[in-house]
This record gives sequence, structure tokens and C-alpha cells, in this order.
Amino acid sequence: MELTITCQKRPESAKNNALRRSGQIPAVLYGHQGTESVSLVLEGREAERLVKKAVLNNTVITLDVPDMPWSGKTLLREVQSHPWRGDLYHLSFFSFAAHGSIDGSLPVHFVGIADGVKNFGGILDTVITDLPVQGSPDKMPAFIEVDVSALNLGDSLKISDISLPDGVVTQMDADTIVVSVLQGRMTQSDGEDADADA
Repeated sequence: MELTITCQKRPESAKNNALRRSGQIPAVLYGHQGTESVSLVLEGREAERLVKKAVLNNTVITLDVPDMPWSGKTLLREVQSHPWRGDLYHLSFFSFAAHGSIDGSLPVHFVGIADGVKNFGGILDTVITDLPVQGSPDKMPAFIEVDVSALNLGDSLKISDISLPDGVVTQMDADTIVVSVLQGRMTQSDGEDADADA
């Protein structure tokens, strides 16, 4: 998913609290020219919509600043909000065009019902639910999908079994177990049958 938002340079004389009262949100852009940063301001409603859709350090956001002029791909690095009201206070963006790959973490979504769970009463044991990765932000998906439907009792999937998009890698050991199907607890009727056999 890629999003676009337009910002303006923040006037040096502008006070952050005054901007917030007028419905605007202060922001800052890092990395667009080495270590130089630039102060920005966004329309409050646009900023709120962006925060609801974007995933920190993951979603690619095209940031347009017409009065610089500058436009480029960024990541939303930090969102500051009021501790109990939840109002947005400040956003931080990072331009990655000149910085190659980045570190991130992708949620793992397990799909399907494992055969060992459905037919044999097993338990799905999800060991890894967030996978640390490195790669170009424009190659990173919102999540990693893992199909568990073929797993039977005692089966497992390792890191080496997970398909990652081209340009995205993980440094986790290939033999690390991501998910497995464990033997379920013995049911009461099973226990009674075992007693009867004895």
C-alpha cells in the first residue's frame, strides 16, 4: 500500500500550539538531504486519515512539499499524540530514496485451518507473529501470509518455508520454527475409554 499527502513548510515564527488550535499538525522530514531536516505542517484531517491507514516504518508515503519544492517517498517514523485525549501532536517522516534498505517488522497472518486441528483435535502453536526483515520499503508488503491448512499433527513450518517478496530478507535462522501443530489434550471420553480398556 502506498499513500500520498501534501505538506507545507512551517513558518519559522509559527508556534506549534497555535498551529494545532487552527486545525494543523506540525511535522518534520528527515533524510531528504543527508542529515538536514525541514519543519512542515499538515492539515489536521489529512494527518488523521494518514495515521489511520499507515503502518509505522512500513507504509510507503509519497510526501509532496510544493513550496520547497520537493516530492519523494518516505516512511512515517513517529506519531506523537496527547496522552489521554489521543489528539495528534506531531508527525515525523523519513525519506528513504537515498538510503537503500531499512529494517522493519512485518506481522505474520496465518490463513486456513490446519488439517491436524480440524480433523484430529490438535492445537495451532503460533511461535512467531512478527517477522524482523530488511529491504526496500517499496517492496515490503503490509504483512506476511502463511497458509497452515496442510499441517498435520506434529508438523511445523520454519523460516525457510516462508516466502518473502523479492528484495525483502530476514536474518532469522532458517531453521527457526514459525508455527506448528501440537497434540491436543485428551478429551474426557478418551480418558474413559482408556480406563475401560485397562
